[in-house]
Amino acid sequence: MANEPKSTSSKADDLQKALEEQIYELREEIARINETVAERSAGMISSARDKASEAYVGAADRAARATRQLRTQANAVSEVARENPATTTAVLGAVGLIGFMLGMVVGQSTTDTHHRRWHM
Repeated sequence: MANEPKSTSSKADDLQKALEEQIYELREEIARINETVAERSAGMISSARDKASEAYVGAADRAARATRQLRTQANAVSEVARENPATTTAVLGAVGLIGFMLGMVVGQSTTDTHHRRWHM
């Protein structure tokens, strides 16, 4: 009987040591996983940053080209308008008249529909 408590005690000590060793191994494994995740996320962030930078530079280049092209076209239109003031006035007047008429038609169609719905 005197041997039984020692063997139970030694088994408990063995179990405790085994559990502590497993906990230590799990902590090491978690640390390795954390390192791997950190390395991968750093790589992904760097890649995303590079792609965003490339996209920004590309967009800036396209915007600069579009601005130059619009400036060139605006200069051409203003030059034509200066050379032909009567034609420019007639074209702008026609566009204004067409816009006014379209506004009237749209306004009438929505107003008529509204009245018909309530007065039937």
